[in-house]
Amino acid sequence: MKFKKIVCGIACVANLAACNLDYHEYANYGKDYIDESYDNVIGMITNVYSMLDYDFGQTYSGGMLASACDEAEYAYTSNDIYDFVDGSWSPANPMSNIWTSSYKAIQICNQYIAEFQGLTFDELKLNDDYRAQMFRYNNSFKEARFLRAYFYFNLVRAYGDVPYFTEMVTTDQVNSLTRTPAQEIFNAIIEECDKLSTELPADYTKLGLDGISPAESGRVTCYAALALKARAALYAASPLFNSNNDKALWLRAVEANKAVIETCTANGFKLGKYSELWGPDNWSNSEMIFIRRYYTSSAVNSNVLEGYNFPIGVPGGNSGNCPTQNLVDAYEMKNTGKLWNEEGSGYDATNPYVGRDPRFDMTIVKNGDTKWPSKNGNPIETFYGGLNAEPISGATPTGYYLKKYLDSALDLSASSTTKTSRHSWITYRLGEFYLNYAEAIFKYTGSADNAGEFGMTAREAVNVIRNRADVKMPEFPTGMSADAFWTRYQNERMVELAFEGHRFYDLRRWKDGEKLKNITEMKLTKNNDGTITYERRTVNRIWDEKMYLFPIPQSERMKNPNLTQNTGW
Repeated sequence: MKFKKIVCGIACVANLAACNLDYHEYANYGKDYIDESYDNVIGMITNVYSMLDYDFGQTYSGGMLASACDEAEYAYTSNDIYDFVDGSWSPANPMSNIWTSSYKAIQICNQYIAEFQGLTFDELKLNDDYRAQMFRYNNSFKEARFLRAYFYFNLVRAYGDVPYFTEMVTTDQVNSLTRTPAQEIFNAIIEECDKLSTELPADYTKLGLDGISPAESGRVTCYAALALKARAALYAASPLFNSNNDKALWLRAVEANKAVIETCTANGFKLGKYSELWGPDNWSNSEMIFIRRYYTSSAVNSNVLEGYNFPIGVPGGNSGNCPTQNLVDAYEMKNTGKLWNEEGSGYDATNPYVGRDPRFDMTIVKNGDTKWPSKNGNPIETFYGGLNAEPISGATPTGYYLKKYLDSALDLSASSTTKTSRHSWITYRLGEFYLNYAEAIFKYTGSADNAGEFGMTAREAVNVIRNRADVKMPEFPTGMSADAFWTRYQNERMVELAFEGHRFYDLRRWKDGEKLKNITEMKLTKNNDGTITYERRTVNRIWDEKMYLFPIPQSERMKNPNLTQNTGW
């Protein structure tokens, strides 16, 4: 099957524009109010976009899920994110609004699909942009179907089996539903996305309709449907949900992720510089399949991310999600492609950050870095007693600060006029699907060098990622053993997708929870002669097998006695 010949709706041009949709709250109004006007009808489903997932610290007062796994450690132990790792996580403290927010969005989508189809808005027929308005209206029901599938994926990823319904239900009905097996829901998501990949447009601005503005291309596209299908297929095949290692599920994941690669690359998507994946203009990056614009209700621009994560000692900086030594160790040596502790790697213990994978400096702020952020005139000092270090309250406990996703141009000092910036959360980007494909084809064939009938091996797919213009890491060689490739693949995924919300769930779907039992910090001491001593320190965390899935909130089980609890909770 030639995936690149899949027809993506009306147009096949890459979606390169921002999600500038205006978000409003319509869910509290009744049907009679909503269908009084075109804007209210469209606004109802547009508002669901504001409920899309992102992880800039909005849920846990600055804490990201990176700090609930081995990517990072939050600088303040009082932060709620610690409940994931200190034994406080429980059904009474479910640590997430995924359940309530996802079902709220699903109910809105179900209501919209059930009650608002077939309107003609006769009062608008004389408007010049009537055709565009009606296209937008009719297309919105396809968007609603995608959004519903998206939120069901979030639910299954977190909880496993969950109640599944695609019709409007009453409160009494909701509170009597039982849990549908996860594989059935994955199948439903994949089936829906299959349909939407041929129904949704590729680029709303290329439809030839007056009145369709660039902002419309922030809506979901056929490419987003293919991406959701591919990610769902990968999760469905993973050990957490595929305990019998059913090869048919891995085959489905191979096909779905190859379809994303071939369809997107045939229509203008491509891998560019790693350093351009974030920043105020990342929405226009040719790698972005779908992004979620982050902004508050009062302003498009924000500095919340920088305020939480700029180093202590920098104006406006409060520290926050500090990369672990675990993550630092994942960055190989540039010249050899070997990890720091491998023989012949070229690692120098007295200069541990010299000659690393270029993605290290693009992701992590280390001791001695200058111009971070840009207006900071002092080098970053993370050695004990330094300007940005312990014993200052809130200083990094790991020896590092976060750089990725932060806008270095912001100046949070009192007199600054550059305090805000646009931010966009990466929902789907092309690079992920090369990695997804590599994993799936490796698990399907059992070899890093066997492409089967698919033309690209797992090793070759990973090497595409490593060959970025500003990365250029040595290629994975042929002839790697299965164990060696799998170790290197997991490492590559950790590096490439750092702080993009994957690692927390990757370790769970792989059933690699043992890696969450501790993290490593780096403690730096400045010696009298100006040299630095580096000392590793292990910090234990609480991990239990039950934590592969979230607990069903106790409040939901009290309302619905038919909801069983996940094992161990």
